[in-house]
Amino acid sequence: MREIVSIRRNAAAMAVPTSSQPEQSASDIHREASLPNPDPPKDSQTAAIVDEHLQYMVATYVRPPPMMVKGKGCYVWDIENRRYLDFTAGIAVNALGHCDPEMARLMGQQARTLVHTSNLYHNPWTGALSQLLVTKTRSSGSMHGASKVFVCNSGSEANEAAIKFARKVGKIRQPSGKQHEIVSFNESFHGRTMGSLSATPNPKYQKPFGPMIPGFRYGTYNDEAGIENLVNERTCGVIVEPVQGEGGVNVATASFLQALRNRCNEVGAVLIYDEIQCGLSRTGQLWAHANLPPSAHPDIVTTAKALGNGFPIGATMVTEEVARCVVTGDHGTTFGGNPLACRLAHYIVSRLSDPELQSGVVEKEKTFRVGFERLRKRFPELIKEVRGRGLILGLQLTQAPTPIVTAARERGLLIITAGTNTLRFVPPLVISNEEIEEGLGILEQAMEIALNSKEQIDGTKGQQEMAPEGR
Repeated sequence: MREIVSIRRNAAAMAVPTSSQPEQSASDIHREASLPNPDPPKDSQTAAIVDEHLQYMVATYVRPPPMMVKGKGCYVWDIENRRYLDFTAGIAVNALGHCDPEMARLMGQQARTLVHTSNLYHNPWTGALSQLLVTKTRSSGSMHGASKVFVCNSGSEANEAAIKFARKVGKIRQPSGKQHEIVSFNESFHGRTMGSLSATPNPKYQKPFGPMIPGFRYGTYNDEAGIENLVNERTCGVIVEPVQGEGGVNVATASFLQALRNRCNEVGAVLIYDEIQCGLSRTGQLWAHANLPPSAHPDIVTTAKALGNGFPIGATMVTEEVARCVVTGDHGTTFGGNPLACRLAHYIVSRLSDPELQSGVVEKEKTFRVGFERLRKRFPELIKEVRGRGLILGLQLTQAPTPIVTAARERGLLIITAGTNTLRFVPPLVISNEEIEEGLGILEQAMEIALNSKEQIDGTKGQQEMAPEGR
């Protein structure tokens, strides 16, 4: 691990050379000695580096103590050379694992060839990626009307484009501007920019930046009875996640999505499936809606996260009818579609659309579910429900999961939360059954410790993009 040694040596030059912290108590020393991956203490080299850096960083996230510096496959290492099995995949991003060798090779090759020219000029990779996304989507049985792609830099940008496109369609269909409202659903997460945040009905996160953009309405997920009143002649677009990630790993029923499609057809609204977290084979199919009949398919699909396997890129895929409404000058991006990002995404889409990888996801879901059932039998007072599809899974707990997250991390497993009292599992899609079993074994230890330990285990709050009120 020469890289880590080098990083530690360089970081040490920035770190505070001596500690003002009191010596650890005997109980603290005993506890750390009993753990394979104890969090770095407040007087550690890691803490000194973090403290040095934090004074220059806007406080947007609450992070646990370790500082990650290296990854390979399904593992990451911190600056203290502790190894962690990663069940988070960078929040469902690293579908091919960390530092995929071919991705690294292509990145270096393209970086030496051409990185950026702007969208004022053609490059070979933006179009090639767009073509691949459309053809793979059609052949997968998803979005039968897929026609064109807008390439951008992130999930929020992909959703912003989708919202704008829906508004433009509404303006064309109703020049009076009457058809302008966007419908989204409670417990959803669509991003942090003003448009995508306006579609994310969490008062805790909307209030500091209010007022929100006008024209957004919110409904109840999987409530078919409420659709008729919710989606009406003023609605230009409906945005929904087939599987809600941040909201608690909630799965939309097929009948709910079909009812949304039917109502959108009735009022002339655009149906948007936000597949930023649940798409690109995380459910075992290229898109999470691939199990639906064509009559329930969307007009727009948004994607990001796994599309770049860690490199920033997003995309908004639309039908021909939507594409005809968007003309030159309506939308754009400076960095989106650059040759480097698109070449990497082209390779990643090719890998993630592989049927063998997809069937492996389905089999690995079974391994997780067998393990979850074993845990549920051992901790019936803790685990209420298992939710999800493929390798986007959630354990609904009866209590706050943060002590379990901490106990797991200090034993070498990274997990994150979602919704209210939900543990979320979104590991790399290339994870092995042996690694899944290893992680479930650590999780069992963590649950045992969190439930039965006499000492207080502090959890790191904020281990999800948008925690609900009170977390």
